[in-house]
Amino acid sequence: MSYSPNKIEKKWQQIWHEEGAFEPLDDKKLDKRYILSMFPFPSGRLHMGHVRNYSIGDAMARYYRKQGYNVLHPIGWDAFGMPAENAAIKHGRHPKDWTYSNIDYMRKELNALGLSFSETREFATCDELYTKWEQEFIIKMFEEKLLYRESTTVNWCKECNTVLANEQVIEGCCWRCDNEVELKEMPGYYLDIKKYADELLDDLKLLEGKWPSQVLAMQSNWIGKSQGLAFSFKLSEASKAKLDNKFEGFEVFTTRPDTIYGVTYTALAPEHPIVKQLIKNELLAPEVIEKITEISNMTEVERAKAGKEGFDLGITVIHPLTGEEIPVWMANFVLASYGGGAVMSVPTHDERDFEFASQYSLPLKYVIEGGEEGAAYTGEGKLINSEQFNGMKNTEAKAAVIKLFEEKGLGKGTTNYKLRNWGISRQRYWGAPIPFVHCDACGLVPEKVENLPIALPEDVEITGEGNPLENHPTWSTCACPKCGAKAKRETDTLDTFVQSSWYQFRYATDPKKWESCGIDKEDVNYWLSVDQYIGGIEHAILHLLYARFFTKALRDVGFIDNLKEPFEHLLTQGMVLMDGAKMSKSKGNTVDPDALIEKYGADTARLFTLFAAPPQKELEWNDSAVEGAFRFIKKLYDRKSKVTSSELPSIDQASLSKEEKIARAKVYEALKKSVDVYEKTFAFNTLIAACMEALNALDKQSNEQVWSEGLYIITHLLEPIIPHVCAELSEELFDSKNLKGKIAILEEVFVQDSITYAVAINGKRRAEVEVDAGASNEEIIAAAKAMVPKWLEDKSVIKEIVVPKKMVNLVVK
Repeated sequence: MSYSPNKIEKKWQQIWHEEGAFEPLDDKKLDKRYILSMFPFPSGRLHMGHVRNYSIGDAMARYYRKQGYNVLHPIGWDAFGMPAENAAIKHGRHPKDWTYSNIDYMRKELNALGLSFSETREFATCDELYTKWEQEFIIKMFEEKLLYRESTTVNWCKECNTVLANEQVIEGCCWRCDNEVELKEMPGYYLDIKKYADELLDDLKLLEGKWPSQVLAMQSNWIGKSQGLAFSFKLSEASKAKLDNKFEGFEVFTTRPDTIYGVTYTALAPEHPIVKQLIKNELLAPEVIEKITEISNMTEVERAKAGKEGFDLGITVIHPLTGEEIPVWMANFVLASYGGGAVMSVPTHDERDFEFASQYSLPLKYVIEGGEEGAAYTGEGKLINSEQFNGMKNTEAKAAVIKLFEEKGLGKGTTNYKLRNWGISRQRYWGAPIPFVHCDACGLVPEKVENLPIALPEDVEITGEGNPLENHPTWSTCACPKCGAKAKRETDTLDTFVQSSWYQFRYATDPKKWESCGIDKEDVNYWLSVDQYIGGIEHAILHLLYARFFTKALRDVGFIDNLKEPFEHLLTQGMVLMDGAKMSKSKGNTVDPDALIEKYGADTARLFTLFAAPPQKELEWNDSAVEGAFRFIKKLYDRKSKVTSSELPSIDQASLSKEEKIARAKVYEALKKSVDVYEKTFAFNTLIAACMEALNALDKQSNEQVWSEGLYIITHLLEPIIPHVCAELSEELFDSKNLKGKIAILEEVFVQDSITYAVAINGKRRAEVEVDAGASNEEIIAAAKAMVPKWLEDKSVIKEIVVPKKMVNLVVK
């Protein structure tokens, strides 16, 4: 019978479903492997990026099951978010209906790929049961002072009609819709991630060699720890009077206390209270006020991309050590979110300060030897023009200056972070309600745990204008959980990144316990950390940082035990491209996985995505390569007629011909490579190539025992990658015995009677030569020269290079 992928794949998917073949076992004495791919948003259809991501994880999960591990390989749905609301507006469908309908369709697509996910542990983050436990965590964090509410300037996306966390603003635009973000003052809820800044930073060391170095660097830079000096500049008497004596001065933070004597101006953010006071009292020119207001409405990223711009505020401060008066400017590069929105500026030793000073002809004062006049010198050297610190190395002067400030009571050594607390309030309907109540008498009150979940009302009108929960006539009206008086329920919902910050623990919790607890400690202690996590590098800061933080916060509020990190190893897979560009519907360069599976079968789709490129690299779509993957599987299937033994045969190596020995060697080379591929490098393309070479070598001989052994091992190796056809061949040929346990590597097969060397002249391959396996280098070189006489004619051989078992290179002139 010829290869029929549709028939074979449906058969095995049904068998696996009926057997519950992919459910983890309850026995916690077994060695475990937790393989997790980032779960999808139920947009309605899988794309090739999903196929690649889940094929990678599935290959790992199937491999470890075969090795006897207890494997947890779950899938679920990251189901809250704006797209569901947008679909409701566009198609007139309720977000819940749209979401669960999409989940049903995409589940069928996942099943069609033969992915070995646990069926019993699947959930959607919009399930009310999931929301119930999440709301309990949020209340506990509020009680433990890890969550608070305050009014601040936030990133606002008009298109999505909601607040964005700093991490969700990409180059001044919304991460979701790519529209420009503006700043807006409003109240919101914040998780105190800054409390964990040092732990998040220090524990990155635990992930070195296990996570991509690029991701570790991105997280380290985002946390942005810096140590330096915090001190105050006192306003001059005239400036105090100008400001109605409402301000004594302002605090700054610097990582360069060694340059304190080089300060020639200070700069404030446009949002700084002193700037606001000057604007309020109209102490600046109207055009200046207008420009400062314009700058204050720009996002941090927009300001960073803009040219340097500022205005003299007409006030001065006193240098804390020299007593000199120093002008105060408003500068667009000063951020209200860092260092209190005020900086000291040393143009001679800071590129940014120099650029600004040059633009506005501000004075320069060098305090470190080195560099050239008229340029910023940022190197090291001895201090000059620095009073008692003259002659001291600037690296040593940092601590000395901090000590002087502390002794004089002028300031103190301190640590700053770029990391900002995580704003989790979203003004939208399709999200988990924040479980708090506003009471006139009691203030902000958490809901009683026994009343959870606070579920979303289904009778809402979603128009794209305002928050549907705020506009609902009755939903927000409730009784205060504390005093019983009439109160108002919170109408903000949680940022969807909250849901994906703890889902790894929910998967690990036995589904039989889901009604009674959100996270089971005993189960989590067994399954966590996730042994291998797989997803895109675009989540390096957002999801991965939040999930790391949530792990530590849940530990501290008592929901999990002393777990350091949620994900032990991380693989970030590359994008799937077509014609060099990322696949997208708007560009019309997508490939429909459903159509691909219908035409070629799931095994071909899986084989192509794992063969076309290493997982960490971008994958370029190639129609002919898909055809090639299909032809290889068909060839493998067609060779089943060559097998005559259902057992792994015992073969007398000495009695074999040269071709038979080469075939065996190729098969066992693939077997030897497989452990490294499945457990370390994930270079599935190299393993697939080795199996293809082995099949080609088997074709060049006719020994039935060698064929039986070859297909016994090849189907064993490829089963995690192309499971349907390998399961079919294994059942038919070997009673499925080769898909259980390990196969021993026989070193005897690598001992060859002869070795074929490539012969190169000046690095260019010209011929091949076969020599006895025990030949000396001299004999190898002589045989090689005999194969290329015309390339040596009238030439002098100046160098002879033998690469053992591979190549002879003759350098001639």
